[in-house]
Amino acid sequence: MGEGRNYTITCIDGLMMPCWRPLVNVTMIDRIGRGFIYSLALMYLFIGVSIISDRFMAAIEVITSQEREVSVRKPNGERNIVVVRVWNETVANLTLMALGSSAPEILLSVIEIWAKEFKAGDLGPGTIVGSAAYNLFVIIAICVSVIPNGEIRRIKHLRVFFVTAAWSVFAYVWLYIILAVSSPSVVEVWEAVLTFLFFPTTVLTAYAADRRMYKYIRKSYRMNVRGVIVQAEGADSMEMGQTELELDDIHEDAKQEYVATLKELRRQHPNCDLDSLERMAHEMILNRGPKSRAFYRIQATRKLMGSGDLLRRISERAQSDLSEVKAEIRRESGTAEFNPSGSRVFFEPSKYTVLESCGRFEVRVARTGDLDSSVSVQYCTEDGTATCGSDYISAKGTLHFGPGEKEKRIVLEVIDDDVFEPDEHFYVRLSLAQPSASLMSPTLATVVILDDDHGGIFKFSARDHELVESVGIYELKVIRCSGARGRVIVPYWTEDGTAKANKEYDPIEGQLIFENNESEQSIQLTIIEEDSYEKDVLFYVQLGEPQLSGDDEVASLAAEAEKKKAEDRTEQEKLAILGKPRCGDITRAQIRIKESKEFKNTVDKLVQRANASLLIGTSSWKEQFVEALTVSSSSDEEEKVPSCCDYFLHSITLFWKILFAFVPPTDIAKGYLCFVVSILGIGVVTAVIGDVASHFGATLGIEDSVTAIMFVALGTSIPDTFASKVAAIQDKHADASIGNVTGSNAVNVFLGIGVAWSIAAIYHDMHGNVFKVNPGNLAFSVTIFCSEAAVTITVLLLRRTRIVGGELGGPTYIKYITSAFLFSLWIFYLVMSTLEVYHVIRGF
Repeated sequence: MGEGRNYTITCIDGLMMPCWRPLVNVTMIDRIGRGFIYSLALMYLFIGVSIISDRFMAAIEVITSQEREVSVRKPNGERNIVVVRVWNETVANLTLMALGSSAPEILLSVIEIWAKEFKAGDLGPGTIVGSAAYNLFVIIAICVSVIPNGEIRRIKHLRVFFVTAAWSVFAYVWLYIILAVSSPSVVEVWEAVLTFLFFPTTVLTAYAADRRMYKYIRKSYRMNVRGVIVQAEGADSMEMGQTELELDDIHEDAKQEYVATLKELRRQHPNCDLDSLERMAHEMILNRGPKSRAFYRIQATRKLMGSGDLLRRISERAQSDLSEVKAEIRRESGTAEFNPSGSRVFFEPSKYTVLESCGRFEVRVARTGDLDSSVSVQYCTEDGTATCGSDYISAKGTLHFGPGEKEKRIVLEVIDDDVFEPDEHFYVRLSLAQPSASLMSPTLATVVILDDDHGGIFKFSARDHELVESVGIYELKVIRCSGARGRVIVPYWTEDGTAKANKEYDPIEGQLIFENNESEQSIQLTIIEEDSYEKDVLFYVQLGEPQLSGDDEVASLAAEAEKKKAEDRTEQEKLAILGKPRCGDITRAQIRIKESKEFKNTVDKLVQRANASLLIGTSSWKEQFVEALTVSSSSDEEEKVPSCCDYFLHSITLFWKILFAFVPPTDIAKGYLCFVVSILGIGVVTAVIGDVASHFGATLGIEDSVTAIMFVALGTSIPDTFASKVAAIQDKHADASIGNVTGSNAVNVFLGIGVAWSIAAIYHDMHGNVFKVNPGNLAFSVTIFCSEAAVTITVLLLRRTRIVGGELGGPTYIKYITSAFLFSLWIFYLVMSTLEVYHVIRGF
């Protein structure tokens, strides 16, 4: 009987799509077939709107990640330039982020008003209320149960959660008031406009709650809203106050987390080089650092659409970031590598120290760059305090480098005598011998001649020594000048300053033994590395009186007595009496330990980049099309081959991927162009969804309000479901997974219904009419939702007690009972709303 009966379908042409004709004499099989095709079309359109919504979310992420420089004055009066986000996190979540995740529902409500010639419809408002119910009951139910056993997640922005939760309940209470109490069945202009004005009020109150939180907690979790000290000009000034301390706390916590991670990796990988450790630390910070709602939304959609896993980009990003940072630091410090195109010749090293008894010695001249050609350079000696003929033998000549030769050696000779004299020096200079050759600094070598006739003067090479804590072992040089004869013992020891022994350095005490003709020794200082971001401490090394050893001391004393008996002393003999080993002018070295400048700069710059959310942006159309055409594995494992499922999902979504690859990249115009084009794309796809959903309901005899809460709300909320699930598992707190649900629900009403009804109410008022809205099903649905929402929020607050300890996770049986209860609330809401639509039960 059913197959032979013909039906008439009551369908109205939509804004974008006409009805499927014919509408009369349609058999049951034909209706079911059309309904099936409409359902497939809806699912395909949901995929499309998810993909374009992700482009929209990427633009929002780039916009909300913009930064500005603020001048911050510390308590000690020092001023730093701090880079901070232009957008407050709470404001961003309640405005652009909420708009991005709920754009289809909001635009559907606005477009429906336009399509129905400014008359009220059921599809838009029903989708908003149905989506709110799904978000609050189903998404939270899933997030509660997916937390690994034994773990919990708590809401960190608790004050903000209270504010947005109150507004989310009030939003639907307000709908009931204006539909059934204030002006039944009529929405007046002031009611509609006030509904919209509640949106900025929600944002302002949440922002006020967020700022007040600084008095109680430090936002150490906000790696993506950080302050990074850099050197810059033209920054805004900020006076001393609470805001300044907030920025300093954020920056300090971000630094400390990075440094702590680096220390842990150093303990785990003691043989790993610093660059690799820094890359791993940056990768860990990117992985476990909080991510924006946009990141989780796009991550979920990509995995569902066969576009790969965003998290697998983090390793590449960490390596790229570190390489760029190291190159930038080299450029800033002027140590960028020089790669000459031609052949360059220079001394290596540029300073030589020899004893006057050494006779002949060699000076090394090196060549770099192009080694295929022949090069000639000239050299000659020049007097310093040493003079040719009496202290050294002058030399002059030409060095010929053949193809492939990297170095040549110049042989020089010093003259030995028995006269005690201070140390002297002379020079060797390089000059061009042919036009094709070129010189590179150093082109002048210095040769120091040490006198070896007497004991010598012992001192440190410099009074002040500044070193970084990562140096490990530092060799503190002690030099012997004005003589090098005899075996001499020099005692030494360390003394504390602001640096403490066994904390910043290892204390030592010992003796240096200079053998005959030996002019240099080193004291091995062990610096204890703490990976401190900022350090400036001092300790000291003291030299004692040098003493000749054994027979050398006896011989020296006898020679001195003999000299004193001489009646006719020459000037050289008088000077010889002073030749006994003694201390010089620098016998106390000050050792200053500071943090590694490169390490500090690396931490600053990597912390500034420690925002994995920026991975979702694109820089060119080429990148977007390559990504659209590439099949990637949705597995979390690296270099995983795409599965058959990945290829299947990719083939299904290929049309949408290519179509929306034409959207401008986020790097153009700071993301604003992508923002505008994306929202236009969402509007077009949403208009088609509205038409198809209405035709689907009309074909199968389903009311628009039921279609909205059961099908459209579910389809538009699937990406948010997976995004919240991933956020619940990966984040340390519950804010990104459920904290944004309440705020999003409030924004949906105030924007989606507020804007749509304001347009309609103003339009009808201008034409002398009133905007009529049937309160029946919507008022009943809102009442059920508000009652259950209050129960859900109460359950979440009860879970914060000692029994569970947090909104998400907890003991296995408790979390599953909670999830089942919340899911049952959603089922009850659907059943009761549907029964009321079909007048099985009485509404309002």
